[in-house]
Amino acid sequence: MTRKLTEKIDALLARERGTIYKARGADVEVALAYPNTYHVGMSNLGVHQIYAVLNRRDDTACERVFLPDEDDREEYYRTGTALAALESQRPVKDFDILAFSVSFEQDYLNVLEMLDLAGIPAGRSERGPGDPLLVLGGICTFFNPEPLADFFDIMIIGEGEEVVQEFIEVFRLNRDKGRDALLRALCSVEGIYVPGFYEVEYLADGRIRGRTRLVPEAPERIRKRSVSDIDRAAASSVILTPDTEFSDMHLAEITRGCGRHCRFCMAGYIYLPPRNLSSDQAGEQAKRADDVCGKIGLVGSALSDYPAIDELCARIEGSLSVSSLRADSLSPALIERLARSGHKTISIAPEAGSERLRKVINKGLDEADILRAADLVFGSGIPNLKLYFIIGLPTETDDDVAEISALAQKVREVQLRHARAAGRIGRITLSVNSFVPKPFTPFQWEPMEAVASLNRKMRSLEKTLKPVGNMNVIHDLPKWEYFQALLSRGDRRLGRLLQAAHRHDGDWKAAARELGADMDFYVARRRDFDEVLPWDFIDIGVRKDYLKKEFERALEGKYTPPCKVGSCKTCGVCG
Repeated sequence: MTRKLTEKIDALLARERGTIYKARGADVEVALAYPNTYHVGMSNLGVHQIYAVLNRRDDTACERVFLPDEDDREEYYRTGTALAALESQRPVKDFDILAFSVSFEQDYLNVLEMLDLAGIPAGRSERGPGDPLLVLGGICTFFNPEPLADFFDIMIIGEGEEVVQEFIEVFRLNRDKGRDALLRALCSVEGIYVPGFYEVEYLADGRIRGRTRLVPEAPERIRKRSVSDIDRAAASSVILTPDTEFSDMHLAEITRGCGRHCRFCMAGYIYLPPRNLSSDQAGEQAKRADDVCGKIGLVGSALSDYPAIDELCARIEGSLSVSSLRADSLSPALIERLARSGHKTISIAPEAGSERLRKVINKGLDEADILRAADLVFGSGIPNLKLYFIIGLPTETDDDVAEISALAQKVREVQLRHARAAGRIGRITLSVNSFVPKPFTPFQWEPMEAVASLNRKMRSLEKTLKPVGNMNVIHDLPKWEYFQALLSRGDRRLGRLLQAAHRHDGDWKAAARELGADMDFYVARRRDFDEVLPWDFIDIGVRKDYLKKEFERALEGKYTPPCKVGSCKTCGVCG
């Protein structure tokens, strides 16, 4: 490794607290990879969790590896240096296992870039016994790992901390029997998927005919693994560093999953049932944060729904930050505590401007909830409010889009009322994204709206709100969300397209032209209820007929109440 690269890694490690170093020679050596930069990857609690779980084993050593910054990538290529893990600076191709944790579809190309930098063939069929076992984990495996099927030896479907101990044990016992025997043995671990043990057949029109198992050990369906009690697997920061999104802050997950059943939200379905950290364990996390850094970031879906949130806020002595809040469950105590911590911006997600469309998506918010939340935020002295919206939702009309502007201006009236009294005014930011129909949601059969139509709606919204003072609109480009839809809804045939896009430096259209691929087939096509979907082989616990009924309820604007964990069996997760 060149001096420039070594000094960069040494500087990162020197600023860390909590890094785990193990001597060479562990029975199992794992390189844990996150396919984005250190700054992004070290902000991911899943990386911390698996790093800690693996390193608690006496027989296992786990080191981290991230996508190098762009200028460092040039140095790797220029000097022929192989991608290395941080802790030992050894090439990752020398490890027994290279395990990727992938959270976002847009990082799929980064997986291929990291394999290229490491000198490891991307294609599973191109690798030999001297290459590390390639493992895929992270949320992308829960919903549809098929676009990456050609690249990985195994995929862990579900929450990794629930599977990893069994995986390591089976790996240790079978690693010397040959790769095929090892993969067959790993099929015995619930939640492990070996994509090479299945063949997918297609109809003449391109739809999936079915899947065939190639070995008897491979299960027909893969059941997602879930941690039943997050108290015994509480996810929190292991390493503190200033070089992340949450500089030197202790992150703690206090809720996992959300039972609100928002019909567009994939995380709301694949993480069912919703689980809460006990108040005692949450208090322990608060104490740990106060002891090590004086700052805690609470992580979870709809944190304001956490039953003991006010009690927890009272126990936190240092600074407090939160990841997400619901407008209808904000409490004065929580907002006041955030204000005392120096928060300048609070984010809430109305998602849709009109009451009609919020009923379609089962958001469970009315305009009064949103304005009450704005009143609490501005009344506490927090000057800025961010509002999240989605355009292109099923059944959306231009009138629904216009209602976004109307709602934003009503929120501004609340802001002005408090600003006059305070003698200062902050900003209202609308973060507007395009709807991407995701697997395992009631809208999984729907097409994505055309990019040109989404661009027109975005321009209309910006034009309407441009004259409004202290308000701005930010958004991703619909064309990039189109490719997110492609990868979230695609099948394993997209592996060739991914490799072509990598060759073309991320130019998806050039890649599609090279292969003659029809991307609209995956993105812009409404799918029949009886069509075999690429992700149908995964059992997340939610029944497909329940999702169909929820789609029908969406069209009727009918409300589905939140989960009653343990006493309700409507969706199938609880039995």
